[in-house]
Amino acid sequence: QVQLVESGGGSVQAGGSLRLSCAASGIIVAINDMGWYRQAPGKQRESVAVITSGSGTTYADSVKGRFTISRDIAKNTVYLQMNSLKPEDTAVYYCNGNRLGKNYWGQGTQVTVSS
Repeated sequence: QVQLVESGGGSVQAGGSLRLSCAASGIIVAINDMGWYRQAPGKQRESVAVITSGSGTTYADSVKGRFTISRDIAKNTVYLQMNSLKPEDTAVYYCNGNRLGKNYWGQGTQVTVSS
């Protein structure tokens, strides 16, 4: 059974930083593609950052240079370091794991950035 548990969300002022964590069980972050997605009110869920099994990373244009995705193999955890946060980054952030072609999602963590 795959479980993804996010933590680290909260409220910050513009320009601040947050680090999201995704503790995974039932899926090995080192050998599966893992990602962070977000969904703002009234908008579709969008990809923010992905780290592949080969350690390649991709980012949405809107977060390039500000966000960094990483993983700790020993802790089986994926992180999203978010710097220089903007009000438009406000959303629920979801951890995603893809194992054998099937997508798994966490419950989400709220990030609110005030101006």
